[in-house]
Amino acid sequence: MAEKIKSELMDIIRKGESVTTEFKKAYNQLPNNLFETICAFLNRNGGNIFLGVANDGKIIGVDKLSIDIMKKDFANLCNNSEKIDPTVYLNIKEYEIEGKIILHIYVNESSEVHRTNGKFFDRNEDGDYEARHTNRIANIYIRKYEIHTEDKVYTHIKLSDLREDLIKRARQMAINRSEENHIWADLSDEEMLRSANLFGKDMETGKEGLTLAAILLFGKEQTILSVLPHHKTDAIYRVKNLDRYDDRDYIRTNLIESFDRLMAFVGKHLDDRFYLEGVQRIDVRYKIAREVCVNLLMHREFSNPYPAKLIIEKEYLKTENANRAKMIGKININSYQPYPKNPKIANVFREIGLADELGSGVKNMYKYTKIYSGGEPELKEDDIFRTYIPITTQEIPQDIPQETPQDDKKTLIIKYCRNSRSIREIMEYLHLRDRKNVYTSYIKPLIKEEKLKMTIPDKPNSKNQRYISL
Repeated sequence: MAEKIKSELMDIIRKGESVTTEFKKAYNQLPNNLFETICAFLNRNGGNIFLGVANDGKIIGVDKLSIDIMKKDFANLCNNSEKIDPTVYLNIKEYEIEGKIILHIYVNESSEVHRTNGKFFDRNEDGDYEARHTNRIANIYIRKYEIHTEDKVYTHIKLSDLREDLIKRARQMAINRSEENHIWADLSDEEMLRSANLFGKDMETGKEGLTLAAILLFGKEQTILSVLPHHKTDAIYRVKNLDRYDDRDYIRTNLIESFDRLMAFVGKHLDDRFYLEGVQRIDVRYKIAREVCVNLLMHREFSNPYPAKLIIEKEYLKTENANRAKMIGKININSYQPYPKNPKIANVFREIGLADELGSGVKNMYKYTKIYSGGEPELKEDDIFRTYIPITTQEIPQDIPQETPQDDKKTLIIKYCRNSRSIREIMEYLHLRDRKNVYTSYIKPLIKEEKLKMTIPDKPNSKNQRYISL
């Protein structure tokens, strides 16, 4: 995986600096103008910043002994409102390329307007420029207001209107996937939401409040429907009864639990198929479903009452969702330029491990659909965004060995249960049939080792019991 990421980063570096790519020399400290570029990227289309790379793309590298200090300084500055306002949560990652260390920062386009050191910056092909005139600053605000519905502020919605248990779950998911101590670990609920930029200011009244993004991610069902009565996702299975449906899940809850229910729906109605990628066992159905479900939830236009749909038919898995189109027609994977339609929601999904970096989801969808069915997905952008995934069966090129050591099975369960799973799903995943043995040999020991927990601990034998990794 690391080699694949390095290869993708090198492809970006070879193309040179652009409106979404910036190189900076940074031998032993952060460049003075780093946050001007970050601010410009936030205000425009986002992009990649490489430290330790010269303007011509030559890899210069950074001082290995200075990396920890540079990372710490970067994290502190990202949370300093005098340096960047509103503050942002960004990762700085190190990679060894051509025998030298470079630092990579990926900046999402923001749905807010940002300043650094009290100044506004925007981005064009030539680099960063300060937006000094009122009309240029106003244009940035107008662009953000027109594009990002998720940024709408509801001053009457309070923290008590959100689900405390869901915020706690998201915090734990972020901590579980973080290689270092995650910033959310030591924050209160309000501080965590502010860190994720889920508070905003109503420009008409000047009052502060929670954004639509916060409500959709963590709101109680009645809270969500009070601000967005048409919010719903329709999951339909239509194979025998073509006039109506054979099965249906009508989902009107928050986006995180919507993801769980969509994944369960796909798992219920599509065959699981396994693939050996190197030495790692890959659940191909899960890989495809994850990208499809995340895109359906993360990239829709929420102001449009058109219901989002996931439809499983005999030959296709299809999705439909309302969209603010930047182009019309079929998406070409080779020339596709991804852009975040709801960057705040997308950022939270990435932090909790439900989504990857922008653009990688579509590539994964293509890759694993070919493995699953031999076909290619088709994505069409218009006012309604449509995805078609062929699901006709064929032999998988590589298969998983049936005899897997017990310790390896435990490791597989821990990874598989990053999202909550039923014992039936775990049995299917491992190709095991003895329910009692699965519980006694794997699930119970993992609970005792505090690597797995029940979602309904007071009712261990509940038919709705599920298990999630700690």
